[in-house]
Amino acid sequence: MNRKELFLRACRMEPTERVPVWMMRQAGRYLPEYRALRAKHDFLTVCGTPELAAEVSLQPYRRLDVDAVIVFSDILIPARAMGMDLHISDAGPVLQNPIRDVADLARLKSFDPEQETGFLNDAIRLLCRELGPEIPVLGFAGAPWTLACYMVQGQTKSGFDAVKRMMYSSPTGLRRLLNKIAGVTVSYLRAQISAGAAAVQLFDTWAGELSTADYDAFALPAVREIVAGVADLSAPLIYYLKGSHHLFASAATAGADVLSVDWREDLAATRAAFPHLALQGNIDPCILLGPEDYIARSARSAVAQTGGRGHILNLGHGILPSTPVESARVFVEAGKSFALAAGAVR
Repeated sequence: MNRKELFLRACRMEPTERVPVWMMRQAGRYLPEYRALRAKHDFLTVCGTPELAAEVSLQPYRRLDVDAVIVFSDILIPARAMGMDLHISDAGPVLQNPIRDVADLARLKSFDPEQETGFLNDAIRLLCRELGPEIPVLGFAGAPWTLACYMVQGQTKSGFDAVKRMMYSSPTGLRRLLNKIAGVTVSYLRAQISAGAAAVQLFDTWAGELSTADYDAFALPAVREIVAGVADLSAPLIYYLKGSHHLFASAATAGADVLSVDWREDLAATRAAFPHLALQGNIDPCILLGPEDYIARSARSAVAQTGGRGHILNLGHGILPSTPVESARVFVEAGKSFALAAGAVR
């Protein structure tokens, strides 16, 4: 069974020989080769240049032998394609002209992903050619709520008060924004799948900022629209949520093939509660800053909690820039070797 088959079978809750292993933000600042490339090119230049994006995407595959290669990009690329002014600073992304009321929605445009964001699809095509048919290439996008947090707030901010103000004072306006984001995201993901992405991940990093009632009323319908919009394609959809234990029962109804969870979620309890749902995660990224034997035990423990069935081993959020490369390698190797030794469900 090659790695692409392994990954797709895990997404579909089918028998596998072991769990596949990769890491969110696996292409990034913890790698010296990434830092060397970034010393020559700014972040958005790398995202917008297919050859550079593909090279960065391949770096963790070469270093760590991960089972999947996610294309290097940023969740705010669609916001820029919709007409927003995006800058990436050391402190994080900044959108200079945030959406603050219903009138501002007129500034947002739909876009052709082969035109405005064709560089991303070209990077996926380069990766598919380089890796061949046996390694899965992953595409991704930001979930509508998380994208709206940035588009209304303008930057990362604890609590995201601006978007919540809009939610409470103009719920119809926020729903219009979420629906618009969902519509362009469907086209955006479909283009990535057409370019060769074997699976796609939807990042809802800020879903945990919502109460269950507000998540059900605003975020969840937009996610369901995206799931339905790519359902006719062969690529599984992975839905990632952070800080969202209280939302898990609702998120499980979104229709995604895989739910990716952070380190706060008990995988054994989640597997018991949702026996037919594939899971991804969920090691605390800070564990990779600890001793190597503890990293290996943590990876094995995560696999043991699910029995390796319908499980993609990953971190519960992105790998930290201060992570030693060898620690990342230990994590990947431990997940692979334990699954093989334990004999995952057949």
